[in-house]
Amino acid sequence: MKLLLIEDGKQLAESIAEYLATEGYHCEIASNLEDALAKVTLHDYDCVLLDITLPDGNGLTVLERLKKDGKMEGVIIISAKDSLDDRIKGLKLGADDYLPKPFHLSELGARVEAVIRRNKFQGSSKITFKELTIDAQAQLVSVNDNTLQLTRKEYNLLLFLVANKGRIISKTSIAEHLSGDMADMLDNHTFVYAHIKNLKKKLSDSGCGDYVKTIYGFGYQWEA
Repeated sequence: MKLLLIEDGKQLAESIAEYLATEGYHCEIASNLEDALAKVTLHDYDCVLLDITLPDGNGLTVLERLKKDGKMEGVIIISAKDSLDDRIKGLKLGADDYLPKPFHLSELGARVEAVIRRNKFQGSSKITFKELTIDAQAQLVSVNDNTLQLTRKEYNLLLFLVANKGRIISKTSIAEHLSGDMADMLDNHTFVYAHIKNLKKKLSDSGCGDYVKTIYGFGYQWEA
């Protein structure tokens, strides 16, 4: 799962990103409003962590951009600004949650998990597709009740495909989801093909059906 953290405090941002990485999330950081707007315009995220007070403007502008562009990212406002007006405005603009600073990283992790579960999987921590089960909370995958051993990127790829079942996902989108800002430095075709191939083989060897379809010239699709 790919997150965007919009936070101008360098030490806090690094601490949050490091913690979320241990929880299995790929976390990009934007330290100002200009960078944040560029990222949400160019990329899709599973959840955005948003500080309101930024050096070059109000973070709620990001919420307004997401709403204007019709994007469906979950948004958690994390800010020391705890006035009722800011909280109400943020929620009215589409924020899913509001966590005032200071907070425990474990609480933030729990809130992120809850927002993604609600937005992506109708509130359930377990996603079942025929013989395949994904436990998003435990980050475990099983086929016919037998646990499947996947790498972190294979797990994130599977979750991304299943969460978007029926949609055609481009190689570029997959590369960005797995590697974030590093995607521009990769050969997307080779990188994505290798992970798709490895995932398909592990699923097949475990007795899972072939639900990952190649849409030539476009990308990949998890069979709806």
